Amino acid sequence: MQIRIVGTNLPGRGCGPYSDIHVGMQRKGSPVQVDGIVPADAEAPVWTLDCTVKGSDVLGLHIQGRPGARFIYLNWIGRDGSGSHAMFRRAKLMLDAVPAGTWASALESGQLTGTVHLTDARGMPRCAAVRPPAIEWSL
Repeated sequence: MQIRIVGTNLPGRGCGPYSDIHVGMQRKGSPVQVDGIVPADAEAPVWTLDCTVKGSDVLGLHIQGRPGARFIYLNWIGRDGSGSHAMFRRAKLMLDAVPAGTWASALESGQLTGTVHLTDARGMPRCAAVRPPAIEWSL
């Protein structure tokens, strides 16, 4: 199965005390290993994850969490006041928020797409647990 994450409404390259902001997908088990890094002013980045489905569980290089509570991390990296790059936020795209009918259809088609709004209501990079309406799951 492939999971595509499409980012929309990105916050831009400077937010709060951070500049030169980028976003990418965190690898399982390592917050410093971030793949598919793109600038936070990109038009509509797309990340594609290859996953394995075993029963009702999904596994993969970027799939985090325990069975029944799986998620994908998008990490925000920026330059702080000292000039160093560091991760300063992350968004947790909750796979348990995929509607049951969409998940069943995705298992049949082998494709699931999450379209996520990456700027929060305060104009900052989206963080914390992300569920609809901030993300829309479709085939």
